[in-house]
Amino acid sequence: MITISLNEANFEYDIHSLAKSFFPKEEVKVSADKGRLQKLEEGEAPFLRMEITYRRPEEGEPVEVPLDGPGAHRGSPGEIGIRLYGGEADASPIAQETVPVDFWDRKDTKDRLKRCLYQMLSQYTGQKLPWGTLTGIRPTKIPTSLFGRGIGEEEIREYMADTYLATEAKINLSIEIAKQEIKLLRGVDYKDGYSLYIGIPFCPSICSYCSFSSSPIGLWEGRVEAYLEALGKELDFTSKACRDKKLNSVYIGGGTPTTLSPNQLDRLLTKVESKFNLSNLAEYTVEAGRPDSITKEKLKTLRSHGISRISINPQTMKQETLDIIGRRHTVAQAIESFWLAREMGFGNINMDLIVGLPGERTEDVANTLRQIEELSPDSLTVHSLAIKRAAKLKMFAEDYAGLTMESSWEQMDMASRCAKSLGMLPYYLYRQKNMAGNFENVGYARPGKAGIYNILMMEEKQSIVACGAGSVSKRVYPDGRIERCENVKDVASFIERIDEMIERKRKLLED
Repeated sequence: MITISLNEANFEYDIHSLAKSFFPKEEVKVSADKGRLQKLEEGEAPFLRMEITYRRPEEGEPVEVPLDGPGAHRGSPGEIGIRLYGGEADASPIAQETVPVDFWDRKDTKDRLKRCLYQMLSQYTGQKLPWGTLTGIRPTKIPTSLFGRGIGEEEIREYMADTYLATEAKINLSIEIAKQEIKLLRGVDYKDGYSLYIGIPFCPSICSYCSFSSSPIGLWEGRVEAYLEALGKELDFTSKACRDKKLNSVYIGGGTPTTLSPNQLDRLLTKVESKFNLSNLAEYTVEAGRPDSITKEKLKTLRSHGISRISINPQTMKQETLDIIGRRHTVAQAIESFWLAREMGFGNINMDLIVGLPGERTEDVANTLRQIEELSPDSLTVHSLAIKRAAKLKMFAEDYAGLTMESSWEQMDMASRCAKSLGMLPYYLYRQKNMAGNFENVGYARPGKAGIYNILMMEEKQSIVACGAGSVSKRVYPDGRIERCENVKDVASFIERIDEMIERKRKLLED
């Protein structure tokens, strides 16, 4: 355990996230309540303690701090002190630093605090994090925003290196993806357009790393029809509420939408066609993620409704790993499903992989990538394993004791080279908490095959109306403000409270 004591509640999330990046397997407690931390330490002695002290100027003594431009504002100069201690309660600090700040400028204060803390933890651990002090999930927003302000590429590189201490490789990746995003989203209608997400929260089985709102189809077969009826009611309302908007992309995800029967899929897709104007649609995606849910009849149904993009996700081509993580399909099924989809005429197939799965070594990742190259999908999404609190890997960690779960530079670079050999470029990127090796998830695609919805969802540039259990709608206003509304995650509650879910949407979407 690591405890971090503050003299005031400020920047707790940023401090916690950065400390967790250096110590992903440790419990990190950050609090301005010293009594609470002392009780925790009595129960379990921490191996590392930190004290962060915010020292502000005396009240009533503001100091003039000039702006870069004309004029000045009333500044609040001060300093932040950071001390690192070993596990012994009465020991002297093993390291201490003081950083001058202007508390009036919150962003600059946060950046200075994180740089100082990063450098101290880096020296203590001997580690350098690939993304430096960046702990947010959307690092590409930084170069995208700077490009939008007319700032050049070299200046952006210097800014990201100096401000966030990111490595050259990650700066290059974020800039490359930012340029791709700007190009891909050039024709998207932000003002009058929107995207639609439809969630099908059922899977053949639940993967041990999964924390999404999904349930085993075997337990819910008797209520799938009731779910689809409630979902249809929500779609009816959504189509009316958005009738004056242009629908740019549709993404049917989950869960695994192809757990539905061919007839159920047909009825769902017919509902979408009958209620929504699809004439402005740039992309229509259905997740067919689990190979054990794919049949010729289901693929035929998808093709008959003009689905332009599907995803078939093996995650790994090592059978032993598939068995460990609870994916009840074989490597052979993943290959057969892919070629069946090709034979059925699908020309835009994505495949997902996860690096850092239990027990997988670099040679296992290399073998998976070799097989992916032979299949030659149109896009490839490479995830670095992130274990959430609700995942079996977290809740039943003892069942996976002794199995390594770690990404590496070499493995991520291998995946990048594989994508490049297939003619793909990176086009979107996001990060998650507790990600193995402090890496990222990257989407690669051949020209014209990128998943537009993926970018829109991560970059929050267009409103997304989401229907189904556990889905989250986001309304993006012209000034950049974002408001959200969530549907309940539990399937039974969604069915029973569908009118309430619709009312939540009404409040979000009404002018």
